[in-house]
Amino acid sequence: MNIFLNKKILIYGLGKTGLSASEFLKNKAEIFLHDDHLSKFKNLGIKNMISYKNLLKLNFDQIILSPGIDINKCKLSRYLKKNHYKIYSDLDVFYSFYKNDCITITGTNGKSTTCQLMYEVLLNQKFDARLVGNIGNPILSQRNIKKKTIFVIEASSYQLEYSKVFKSKYAVILNLSPDHIERHKTLKKYVKAKFKLLKNQLKGNLAFVKKNDLLINKELKLNKFAGKIIKV
Repeated sequence: MNIFLNKKILIYGLGKTGLSASEFLKNKAEIFLHDDHLSKFKNLGIKNMISYKNLLKLNFDQIILSPGIDINKCKLSRYLKKNHYKIYSDLDVFYSFYKNDCITITGTNGKSTTCQLMYEVLLNQKFDARLVGNIGNPILSQRNIKKKTIFVIEASSYQLEYSKVFKSKYAVILNLSPDHIERHKTLKKYVKAKFKLLKNQLKGNLAFVKKNDLLINKELKLNKFAGKIIKV
C-alpha cells in the first residue's frame, strides 16, 4: 500500500526539494506547504501555502521535510518533535511510487565526485541513468521514468536521518569521519544516520563500504544487516 496516496500531507521547506515534492504529489494527495519565511513566497503564485497558526489546526497524515531543515532550530521545532513519527523525506515518496534500481552513495567525503563518475560510466554503457539527490537534482523532479531507469543518488546524512521507508538495491558508504556534529549533536547519531542506508536494505541487496575505516567497521560489528556487505 502506498502510504502517501490520497493522504493529507504537510510539505515543510520550499526549496528545490519541497517544491519538487509539491509538484509530484499535487494530483496524488491533499498537500499543504509551509516555510519559515513564508512571506518570501506569497507573490510567486504557489498554491496551498498555509500559515503556522492554521497548520496547527489540521491533522496531517505525513510531513515531508526538506533535508536542510534542522528540527532543533526551525520555527516548527516543537510541533515536529511532537509529530516525529509522521516525518518522511522525498526519498520515501519516490520509493513509494517507484521500485527502480538505485545506487545510493553516502559518506563524509567524495560523494559528489563518486556519483558523477558512476553516472558517466552508466551513460557510457547506454543505460538510462539519472543523477539525483544532494548533488542538486531533487529525485521527485525527474520525468519520463521507465522500468529500466537507474538512479544514482547522492544521499546526505540529513536526508537519511529523515527517511523511514526508502530502500536502495545498491548502497555505498565511502568513508566516515566526524562531520555535521552541530546538527546531529553526537558522532554516534551521525554514523547511525549514514548506516540507515544499510539497515533498510533487503536480502539480496549489496552494500559497498570502505575496508579499513574505523567508524564503519565499528558499526558493522554492532549490527546485522540483511544485504550483503562488500568491503572495498
